[in-house]
Amino acid sequence: MDEARAREVLALAQVPGGADARLLALGENAVFEAGDVVVKVGRDPELFERARRETAVSGWLAKEGVPAVRAAESEPLLLEGHPVTVWHRLPAAVRPAEPRDLAGLLRLVHALPAPPFPLPPRDLLSGVERWLRLAGDAIDPEDAAYLRERRDGFATAASALTPHLPPGPVHGDALPRNVHITPTGPVLVDLETFASDFREHDLVVLALSHDRYALPAPAYDAFTAVYGWDVRTWSGCATLRGARETASCAWVAQHAPTNPKALAEFTRRVASLRTGDESVRWYPF
Repeated sequence: MDEARAREVLALAQVPGGADARLLALGENAVFEAGDVVVKVGRDPELFERARRETAVSGWLAKEGVPAVRAAESEPLLLEGHPVTVWHRLPAAVRPAEPRDLAGLLRLVHALPAPPFPLPPRDLLSGVERWLRLAGDAIDPEDAAYLRERRDGFATAASALTPHLPPGPVHGDALPRNVHITPTGPVLVDLETFASDFREHDLVVLALSHDRYALPAPAYDAFTAVYGWDVRTWSGCATLRGARETASCAWVAQHAPTNPKALAEFTRRVASLRTGDESVRWYPF
């Protein structure tokens, strides 16, 4: 899905101000700012149930008092095969979010009991096949086969892990970019990967950011200080980290057919996994 197609779907949604909407992001979702709302247009119908769950999570977090983005419509639309959700636009950020801000929000989420609706397990690897399929012939078939084999190995290893923390609701993509700093404080955004699983899933994300994406050590230390625990002391950390690396690599692949920079980043990531070189820096995409 390119921007032009996403705008066609946005027009079908008849959102006020949609004709002049500003594109904020283009990935699995095209995200537009239109007047007082933000509209997310999903890539394909497979994402519809995830969109439905995201709006339900938003309502649940509101009732629990967790600062999080709020859905403007309680149910997503499905327009010509694309799920569409509408969200209240947050005020302009007063500063960039930091890992310590994320840690405070995760403490709130990780203290919650299960919601009154089912959450799936946090299957980091469930999207690998779809992302590789979308990549098609743009990537080397041997690289795709390697990632599938790696996916299967880490899926088996993860299923045998014993958590250190009590399992329960997790954000699923716990990065500072998914925190928005409003005048009244940090707010959690991008709720589509909420799950019920090991709380360690949320903490491994920052450990990988430190190792692969050059997150400075003081920022990571501030994160662990606010949260109260460093997941790197857990024996299962390397397994969940490896699973997330595999998923992150495959996620970039879906953009390779239309974006040479994505193909270059995918190639860099696969090569570093093949050689086991953990010193190779990955770049956000």
